[in-house]
Amino acid sequence: MRTQVTIIGGGPSGLLLGQLLHRCGIDAVVLERKTRDYVLGRIRAGVLETGFVTLMEEAGVADRLHREGHVHDGTVIACGGESFRIDFTEHTGTPVVVYGQTEATRDLYDAREASGAQTIFEVDDVVIHDADSDAPYVTYSVNGEPRRIDCDFVAGCDGFHGVSRQTIPLDVRKEYEKLYPFGWLGILSETPPVGNELIYSNSERGFALCSMRNENLSRYYIQCSLSESPDDWTDEAFWEELKRRIPPEVAERLITGPSIEKSIAPLRSFVTEPMRWGRLFLCGDAAHIVPPTGAKGLNTAASDVHYLYHGLRQFYETGETEGIDGYSEKALRRIWKAERFSWWFSSMMHRYPDQSEFDLKMQRSDLDYLRDSAAQQKAFAENYVGLPY
Repeated sequence: MRTQVTIIGGGPSGLLLGQLLHRCGIDAVVLERKTRDYVLGRIRAGVLETGFVTLMEEAGVADRLHREGHVHDGTVIACGGESFRIDFTEHTGTPVVVYGQTEATRDLYDAREASGAQTIFEVDDVVIHDADSDAPYVTYSVNGEPRRIDCDFVAGCDGFHGVSRQTIPLDVRKEYEKLYPFGWLGILSETPPVGNELIYSNSERGFALCSMRNENLSRYYIQCSLSESPDDWTDEAFWEELKRRIPPEVAERLITGPSIEKSIAPLRSFVTEPMRWGRLFLCGDAAHIVPPTGAKGLNTAASDVHYLYHGLRQFYETGETEGIDGYSEKALRRIWKAERFSWWFSSMMHRYPDQSEFDLKMQRSDLDYLRDSAAQQKAFAENYVGLPY
């Protein structure tokens, strides 16, 4: 088989890149290790920056997003039973949109199928060959049958555990990582959200987040130990602990119900450099991971897609290589800013096992400054809604 771009990974970043390329006449084949139903069964965040929404529009898949997405003009920060609101539109003129990652992925799959673009599911034994040459190719198997795709470029959108990053030699890539000493226990419930906007709460018992997917589907999180299991928590125990960590007036109006999904996610900051080796390009979690505080994961993947899509389009339309040559540098410049914001926001909102009294005072002063300073709120809002590409 021959294609122009082989995309490894059928998650939202791979699908978005594939749809954008298809719209401008560039052929791409998507390889996905799992089934479509498995991919759509993953529960992920859904706070979208304007840049992501614009890419969905450019890909021709934003109709349902605009119809069903919820525009958020701000967010609420709580600490010590008190809370304050940061107004995004006042400080930046830009909102965010709450629309589940699963739904965005579904829209992209539907568009890809409607266009006739090829997606190959349940692939195993993926190997990227000759990525540092002008003739890369990818081998893989389906149901034990070996296959091969020859291509011009390979886009590695296969996540942290995928083969793409591992293909870059160790003497070429350098990895930066910070592991956090806690995780997030999250539940999904068919209940109305407790607020119209997200509520981030710092409490002496640990962090909590009140989020949502739509008017009747809510997502809640509490900070937990990495040694814990979701099975350690009954629904009743989760709701009671959540109520202890959020402002009393919020706890009073919280509507609880059975969880339909419950999981624990560890927190990690991770970046690999470079994000390009020859004709192999890394996108999204294959190259970087942020803590979920601040909702940057999917949005940083989208900025990668933006840079790579425009670089590939320039190459095929004009023969110029400036865009693809500068891909890694441009992407990393924005990624490190998102990493900084996610690290800072996480550090301000969570309780760490080794925090001293001094550390707690510094954390509280940071929150007070954010509450009282218009300049700090503007900086927060600029980072939250997404820095420009």
